[in-house]
Amino acid sequence: MSRRWTPREGEQSPPTAAGQQGRRSGQRALGAPPCASLDARWCTFMLVRTARPLIISHHLHPPRIHSDRRTFGWSRTLRSMEPIKTACEVPADKPPPTAAEDADTEKTLPVGLLPGETVVKEGKAAILFPSANEVFYNPVQEFNRDLTCAVITEFARDSAGLQRGVKVVVPGEKERVVVSLSEETNEADVETEERNGDEPPAVTATVGEKCERGLRVLEGLAASGLRSVRFALEVPGLQSVTANDFSTKAAALIARNAEYNGVGHLLRASCRDASMLMYEMRGKKERYDVIDLDPYGSPSSFLDAAVQAVSEGGLLCITCTDMAVMAGNSGETCYSKYGSVSIKAKYCHEMALRIILHSLDQRAGVYQRYIRPLLSVSVDFYIRVFVRVFTGQATVKNSASKQALVYNCVGCGSFHLQRLGRRTNNGKHMKYSAATGPPVGPECDLCGQRHQLGGPIWAEPIHDLAFVQKVLSAVSGNPSRFGTSKRIEGMLSMVTEELEDAPLYYTVDSLSSTIHCNTPPLLQFRSALLHAGHKVSLSHACKNAIKTSAPPAFIWDIMRCWEKSNPVKREKLSETSPAFKILSTEPSTEACFTVREDANPQSRKRHLTRFQENPQAFWGPKARAKTGGGISTSLDDKRKKCQNKRKNQLTDSSEFKTSHCKKFRQGTCTNGDKCSYSHSLEQTKEDTME
Repeated sequence: MSRRWTPREGEQSPPTAAGQQGRRSGQRALGAPPCASLDARWCTFMLVRTARPLIISHHLHPPRIHSDRRTFGWSRTLRSMEPIKTACEVPADKPPPTAAEDADTEKTLPVGLLPGETVVKEGKAAILFPSANEVFYNPVQEFNRDLTCAVITEFARDSAGLQRGVKVVVPGEKERVVVSLSEETNEADVETEERNGDEPPAVTATVGEKCERGLRVLEGLAASGLRSVRFALEVPGLQSVTANDFSTKAAALIARNAEYNGVGHLLRASCRDASMLMYEMRGKKERYDVIDLDPYGSPSSFLDAAVQAVSEGGLLCITCTDMAVMAGNSGETCYSKYGSVSIKAKYCHEMALRIILHSLDQRAGVYQRYIRPLLSVSVDFYIRVFVRVFTGQATVKNSASKQALVYNCVGCGSFHLQRLGRRTNNGKHMKYSAATGPPVGPECDLCGQRHQLGGPIWAEPIHDLAFVQKVLSAVSGNPSRFGTSKRIEGMLSMVTEELEDAPLYYTVDSLSSTIHCNTPPLLQFRSALLHAGHKVSLSHACKNAIKTSAPPAFIWDIMRCWEKSNPVKREKLSETSPAFKILSTEPSTEACFTVREDANPQSRKRHLTRFQENPQAFWGPKARAKTGGGISTSLDDKRKKCQNKRKNQLTDSSEFKTSHCKKFRQGTCTNGDKCSYSHSLEQTKEDTME
């Protein structure tokens, strides 16, 4: 029998939901309650009334949500929020509706919706939100969730299929395809994957069905539960999905979304502290096969628990959005969070990937575990890594030799890596010793400037090309599965072309800027490296990036040869500048800029969507939620104030700063009380004549 809260005799109207939640520090709001103008307790009761049972820990601290302002994603055709027509809003001073009024209201709403709620559709999921005006909806993040669904599907195909006897069936995938980016053809070669004499699997897993031998998935910071609902609807071979958040309101909303999408048999809502939940699941029989962490900002506080709570060979999916810290703006803050010093350099985005991998490996090593990266990408305003975690004391000893310090020249941008450890193979035994160095002198040999020291960073490959190829093949063979399939195909194609043994990269425009010359075409620069016998590739992290096995001295020899055909005015160069010293040295080798056929990679020849254009203005990270509910607009206001300054320059003196000038404070300004900081041009001329 349903019950509804009614005020007791003589009882005053309770405070609003915003007032109640505002006193809870650290709480991230998903928006106002479904009926923000009604009583807060009545709204919370209505949320829980229609939800399935959820796990709530009452002995924890006051509820708060681990922030995740990226609740949604974006595709090339923007699928924005679709408001649902609701009943009229009830005034704030009006008591809760009577039973008759409540019945009339429910007749005007779609099934499962409350007054003021909105439905947002992404993929196969339709998510309920309390308010269309106070909800996080960043459409850029659909790519993140699409890629995660694709990766977990292939992980389930490998782990559940090969080890647990489960055949994973993906909707729309008629046959297993393998996409080849070979030089012989520009089209995708399609090959059927055949089972050569293998016995048929005992269990067939499809989407939306519970598989007893399948994967156990945890989304630690679920917010509205959109990502978890999509897992349940789009990823086959799952045993259970746990969507956790620290807010009781968010947990109730997750349960309602699970019921609304018909995945209550797979998805379970949890209201716990994410770290405590993972710490309690450290037992070998209780660990999760997949853990997804997508917080607001840094995930550093959850990494220690995550590397313990993931199963043997399990998958960790980590997102970092604190790119200002990881890209070199605050090296000391980066060290406190990740144990590595970031450098503001052209390769900062790939360095950020290697910093989070270093941090994961370091924390896993404490528990005799190590990581194996499957895919690491730098996308838009965040980075995303997918790693597997294994246990092995002998392999953990190799960890020191996988990390390296970075020496970066502040003048010419050349960099050198210094491994922290060294291992040598002596027959059946591996010998470990300290590394020797440093690889550079007190000053740069090329330009005479000083070096910056950064790191340590992960110096091993950041992708498993065989696994990436499987994900690429699945997405290319079933493009209608995801809304961002074209972008996934383009980015993963670039990942398969990247050099594995060449950490970090140079950018052609920064090399040209250093010596003040014209920028050489990308294909000619790549051809010069190939003619000299060096490996070269592009990078998905930067549009003009060059990853190469060539030493920095040879790269600058190429630029010296290019400068001879595109000379700069040497007389304008300062004798202390890096350009003067670099160009004062004659090149030791002659570069050939004749374009080679293999200088143009297949992803570029096929015109794949490799680098996404900005979909809309102010499309980056959304503002952090206010403590009492709703979204803070300060970040958006700051962007609008700081961007496009050159396009909207102030010409009217009345719009300039209105504080008084220095002469006014001294009592000598002739404008009197009308004085402002910026006087008009005519007044300035008159003052000069006087």
